[in-house]
Amino acid sequence: MAKNRKIILSCAVTGGIHTPSMSEYLPCGVDGIVKAAVDAGNAGASMLHVHAREENGKPTADFTVWRAILSGIKAGTDAVIGITTGGAVGLMSVQERLSVIAEFKPEIASCNAGSINFSLTGLTKLIETPKYDWELPFLEATYRKVFQNTFEDLEYAIKIMNEHGTKQEFEIFDLGQIGNLAYFVKQGIVPKPMYLQFVLGVMGGAPQSLDNLNHNISQAKRMLGDDVMYSLVIGGRMMFRYEIYNAISGGNCRVGLEDSLYINVPGELAKSNAEQVKKIIGMLRSLDFEIATPDEAREMLQLKGAANVGF
Repeated sequence: MAKNRKIILSCAVTGGIHTPSMSEYLPCGVDGIVKAAVDAGNAGASMLHVHAREENGKPTADFTVWRAILSGIKAGTDAVIGITTGGAVGLMSVQERLSVIAEFKPEIASCNAGSINFSLTGLTKLIETPKYDWELPFLEATYRKVFQNTFEDLEYAIKIMNEHGTKQEFEIFDLGQIGNLAYFVKQGIVPKPMYLQFVLGVMGGAPQSLDNLNHNISQAKRMLGDDVMYSLVIGGRMMFRYEIYNAISGGNCRVGLEDSLYINVPGELAKSNAEQVKKIIGMLRSLDFEIATPDEAREMLQLKGAANVGF
């Protein structure tokens, strides 16, 4: 691990997994998501990972909502703005999920590295009385649906991002997906530096454990090169512990209400994304890590810059 390596700190502001009944603090609607993202950026996040939601919290692919969110965030912070192409499991087609790339030309976007079962049914236990009628059917439907990312889909995603100058943030849910990426590296269509995001603990993907994280890191370096850069997504109450371990292991960090609704292991709800950002920064700095500024993150990832996006 390089002595002067800085940590790229991402904040996933709202996501498409949790629902409003699980936490009153989950950002929804244009104003709520913009404020949450700007506050997280101003709290020290290098990069923001953004999903779009309607006022009632339902994930949406509506370009009008997307543009209002993205332009609002850009006006309030210089943090790198990344866009999801994962959308919401079962609600959006692959074409809908990727349509944001050509429309908004972001600096970076998630790029899912393979198809998996992606069940959210376990989250129904967090809801005693649904606030909105879409929530339980949305979660329950994931039990019988596959999160589709075929080789054809992945090739299309990589190429359309290349076309619009958008860096791929490859989301890896299981070990075989590293092999998927190795195939496309051999085809010569994946630009360097590669940025991976290991996602552990999804029902249908690799279980959450330090052994699985270590194995993913070692296999990614073996198959994709020692220069590969990586971050980590961990859901639930153990997020901060795993993120610190990942930083010590040579990786970057991600927090946010998309991944965890909590601020600590006992299960106290986080009141904002900014609260989580401040906590992880304090933990990292206590271990003598430095946090990359947005411009330093752009340089490390070789991004095209905020002046070259489509919003």
